[in-house]
Amino acid sequence: MVARLHIVCLLWLPYLFPLVFCQYLYPNQTGGGSKFPFLIEATTEELETGLERGLFTSVELVSAYIARIQEVNASLNVVTELNPDALSIAAELDVERANGTTRGPLHGMPILIKGNIGTADKMSTTAGSFALLGATLTQDSTVAAKLRAAGVIILGKTNLSQWANFRSNNSTNGWSAYGGQTYGVYFPQQDPSGSSSGSGVASAIGLALATLGSETSGSILSPSEVNNLVGIKPTVGLTSRALVIPISQRQDTIGPMARTVKDAAYLLQAIAGKDPNDNYTLAQPFESPPDYVGACNYSSLRGKKIGIPRNIITPQEGDAPVLAAFESAVQTIRRAGATVVDNVNITSYALDQYLNGNASLIVLEADFLSDLATNYLSKLATNPQNVHNLEDVSNFTHSFPPEDYPDRDTGVWDEALALGFDNTSPQFWAAYQNNLEVAGPEGILGLLANYSLDALILPTDFSPGLPALVGTPVVTVPLGFYPANTTIVRNKRGTLVETGPNVPFGLSFIGPAWSEASLIGYAYAFEQRTMVRDQVQPYLVPSVELAEVVPKRKMVRHKL
Repeated sequence: MVARLHIVCLLWLPYLFPLVFCQYLYPNQTGGGSKFPFLIEATTEELETGLERGLFTSVELVSAYIARIQEVNASLNVVTELNPDALSIAAELDVERANGTTRGPLHGMPILIKGNIGTADKMSTTAGSFALLGATLTQDSTVAAKLRAAGVIILGKTNLSQWANFRSNNSTNGWSAYGGQTYGVYFPQQDPSGSSSGSGVASAIGLALATLGSETSGSILSPSEVNNLVGIKPTVGLTSRALVIPISQRQDTIGPMARTVKDAAYLLQAIAGKDPNDNYTLAQPFESPPDYVGACNYSSLRGKKIGIPRNIITPQEGDAPVLAAFESAVQTIRRAGATVVDNVNITSYALDQYLNGNASLIVLEADFLSDLATNYLSKLATNPQNVHNLEDVSNFTHSFPPEDYPDRDTGVWDEALALGFDNTSPQFWAAYQNNLEVAGPEGILGLLANYSLDALILPTDFSPGLPALVGTPVVTVPLGFYPANTTIVRNKRGTLVETGPNVPFGLSFIGPAWSEASLIGYAYAFEQRTMVRDQVQPYLVPSVELAEVVPKRKMVRHKL
């Protein structure tokens, strides 16, 4: 048994105070004749096996994750809410298991969810704003209810870029007034990306089995990329948005962020499905979702036709490592049996609109004006700050100092309020139709159809925008890391490291609506051939492991 020691470089000490200078990744310790998995790499199936064999309980698993959160949260600001009922829920699920009943493969598994996903419990759903602190719902969001029905323990809620990055023109990824600034863990002061920032970091360092994020345009894909994760941005309508704080009904979607493709597939399986409270889900072309876990097949790429829309890749200074890794990935995909068709490019009109047009922002602003009030604020059971629409929220933000206004502006809201129309207007409809044309026949859907492609691939940094406009799915997987000699690039405020040594980047598989099972298969086939995630470890990892939580008496009792 080899001890793994993870030492924080002395160069980084000024960034880390008051953290302990060295972090240890403890070797697996035996219990019941088997090793406990490291929680930074534990999979659904490993934890399920441990629970089934009685090596540990869900109560002990929750206790270990809570201890890990408490160990790092003051430094990373990842989790804003811990569920005070998590241990009692875990105990109930342990009793069910002991009585021979399990609700599925996620029975007794702790999951963290993004802070804009509504729950009717003792936790707040704030979107990172004090405007919603103390507001309550009479029922869970549909995705939260589905998690509970699957036996998941909702361990807590993660920090996010406030209002899912739809407030300010000059804020930072991962900052919210309620949760503070979340930091990534692959370089000190790393930009965690957003808006599902806390979900990305939490999953990366094993603060739960996996997490849920939400995406309007990039908010699952981007934080998954920079946190060395698998992220699934589902088709709009595959997962319900009911009682999730919205931006746009046409683009919002809820999806998993996990350390492996199969773990993400397990979580997607639990939350997918129709919901009468979200009419977009009624468009699903199946009565029950496909077998996403079963789609994880090593041979999934064999015989497939994969396209590269090169003119979407618009590299900037410093992108050479990403582009080199992408070319290597293309060869891996070819060796896996796929035909790769290069330079299947979107039209010049689509490219110009994608890079320079404003229709996409008009759609989001008009939808937000309508959807925030109608689909969420109007459904609150209690509303302590008396906010009923965007104007109320904006006025509260301007007058409540902890919201950090005017240093962090409300430019996005100001533009929306000045728009002069919402999503019932003909002006809105014209912008929306433009989006559908740009990303549809003249964009990615046209490429998929015209070239008879099974999927497209792109470096993840270039993948979110067009699928967002038409609500189609994307799966990102780890692709590589910036090398040790990378020049550090900070954000505009100078407070976060956007690019630096060891910062991860990803590869995206893009498909037509409802093609998640296929994309998961392609992503799994690539992941299993490369295992990129294991190549670099975070500089900061919690030290608490299951072996320190499981009573020693149990370890002695089960010893072979």
